[in-house]
Amino acid sequence: MKIPFNKPYLTGKETHYLYDAVSTGKLSGNGKYTQKCQKFFEEEYGFGKSLLTTSCTDALEMAAILINIKEGDEVIMPSYTFVSTSNAFVLRGAMIVFADSRKDRPGIDEDSIEALITKRTKAIVPVHYAGVACDMDKIMELANKYNLYVVEDAAQAIDSYYTGRDGVKKALGSIGHLAAFSFHETKNIISGEGGMLAINDMQFAKRAEIIWEKGTNRSAFFRGEVDKYGWVDIGSSFLPSELISSFLWAQLENLENIQARRKQLWAQYYYGLKEWALKNDIMIPFVPSFATINGHMFYLVCKSPKQRKELIAKLKENDIHAVFHYLSLHKSPFYIDRHDGRYLPFVDYYSDCLVRLPLFYELKDEEVISVVDYLIN
Repeated sequence: MKIPFNKPYLTGKETHYLYDAVSTGKLSGNGKYTQKCQKFFEEEYGFGKSLLTTSCTDALEMAAILINIKEGDEVIMPSYTFVSTSNAFVLRGAMIVFADSRKDRPGIDEDSIEALITKRTKAIVPVHYAGVACDMDKIMELANKYNLYVVEDAAQAIDSYYTGRDGVKKALGSIGHLAAFSFHETKNIISGEGGMLAINDMQFAKRAEIIWEKGTNRSAFFRGEVDKYGWVDIGSSFLPSELISSFLWAQLENLENIQARRKQLWAQYYYGLKEWALKNDIMIPFVPSFATINGHMFYLVCKSPKQRKELIAKLKENDIHAVFHYLSLHKSPFYIDRHDGRYLPFVDYYSDCLVRLPLFYELKDEEVISVVDYLIN
């Protein structure tokens, strides 16, 4: 394709830090670069504790273990999300209660959540779709009222913020009890595969480190807090190698520059397509007053599947690669018989009609202009 949907951006320092990591002889994880990255996230975004993982999927699975999800528990989340959001809790035996999306954006309909809560509900998992915040005041109030955990799926939400009713601006991923991030090659900052668990309720901090280290107290041993380490809990090999962490560090050093460019590209799309979209009954991203954008994704929502198909085909004819996104999880072959049968119209709407446009750091201004011109002419 002349203009691909995504192209991973390399800052130029990745191979230098990879070489440095290799030269130290410490490759297996939780070394210099892992600790540098984790400290960066804690200081920059106010997370209580950060643990790098090999994927966002791993971070979500750690969260499910930490809040003791077990057979029969119910977890509320949007149906319009990636399968990992659900899988992490299904693996622990949970029943997923899918919520509809909002009319104005693909995020969870916060006003629909309370009616879904039962005595078996254990957690709410909001997904900050396209890096745009859910209404976290509403969600945290429900969690406090019903004694539930909140796990933010912030896979797309690095460096994006929420301003609560108290006027305090907080980084997404710092509000819920736990949060999961992705550094997959399609995200703003990348390490090929990679993720992170952010721990904001510090009651989970000690156990999280044990689960992260295969169920052992190995980290405490290396800090000199115990004289030997052993198997003390369930866990798995969730921590990434130093190679992944060293790659990520090169990206973090350039985070401000990467973000500035991605937000600039997002704005070019927004203002270039705003009038055309209105005339053609096409939705463009809506950002509520309490949220920010992080330049992760620019999407359009067509008025029909037919219109979307035609739009994607038109761009393809001009060597521009645009793609649709999630399929409704409540209708998936795996979960359709487990779903309670509720109609989720807006989830289906986004599943049928949403299309994502190319957006990556090295996308040129003139390429954005070309995409816009092909759409509006």
